[in-house]
Amino acid sequence: MDAHQPRHKRRLLLQGLAAGALASGTPLVRAAADKVLRIGYQKFNTLNILKGSGKLEQALQPQGWSVKWFEFAAGPQLTEALNANAIDLGHAADTPSVFANASGVNAVYLGAEQPYPKGIGIFVAQESPIRSVADLKGKKVATGRGWNVQFLLLKALEEVGLSYRDIEPVYVTNAADVRAAFQSGNVDAATLWDPFLAGQELATRPRILRDGTGLSNNRTFHLAVPSFVDRHKDIVRTVFAELKKTNQWTQSHPQETAELLAPQLGVDPKVLRLATERRNYTTVAVDAGIVAEQQQIADAFLKLGLIKNPVRVQDKVYPEVLV
Repeated sequence: MDAHQPRHKRRLLLQGLAAGALASGTPLVRAAADKVLRIGYQKFNTLNILKGSGKLEQALQPQGWSVKWFEFAAGPQLTEALNANAIDLGHAADTPSVFANASGVNAVYLGAEQPYPKGIGIFVAQESPIRSVADLKGKKVATGRGWNVQFLLLKALEEVGLSYRDIEPVYVTNAADVRAAFQSGNVDAATLWDPFLAGQELATRPRILRDGTGLSNNRTFHLAVPSFVDRHKDIVRTVFAELKKTNQWTQSHPQETAELLAPQLGVDPKVLRLATERRNYTTVAVDAGIVAEQQQIADAFLKLGLIKNPVRVQDKVYPEVLV
């Protein structure tokens, strides 16, 4: 989803989010005594594993809190939900977080996960005559506005002396649309992130032209509504404490992690095993180096005119370390 889509489209999206929240029994305006932590997540992430374990619910129960989980197709939709106060916290990749910053989304960075460069990729069909990123000049490439793989595409083109304007981006809104465009032959190349990239690799054996190694750390960020954090720092600290325990277990149990997530996400365990094996599960505070990474992304998209407002990432980091 474009961070600068027309206002009426954004209004319709927020209305849809509101309707979804109300249908699930979760109002957008929280009652003063409502002790429900609303968490947004996407397929395959540390929050998925925490959800599957049930440990967060156990930890919060003595404090009288419960947890409601909401799945989103991608980071831009999740950050819009944060902005609409439909959820309290959630996670999004580096580029969707920057686009959210640029569009004025009311969210702050709380923590970051370790680099995951092999979890993103630009790929073509095995039989494609395209042999390298340089061969993408003038070609159609399926990607999404504000996606982590859009930044990878930008950097991969620069690496071989091309610019983003040298390709024809075909914008889609979710991973399913990427797969459909790729498999129909309507695009020459495509971009995906795990677990969808892993699923594509196992299903059609595409040729990976470039992953994020040396170009994009592909971090995931934990984001939250700042007013919620201000009021409930103890709850946020509990989330990260339980997340740390879950991450430690996950790091040494990749097969068990895949089996835990498979029924929850509706994804083949083989796909999750491939994605899990190339990932490091650790959540850390957002330090100066990570801020600099995010600032590079913001500056790159501003230079291209793909975001309209300059972003000072440091201003979006919560002032207290809660991880």
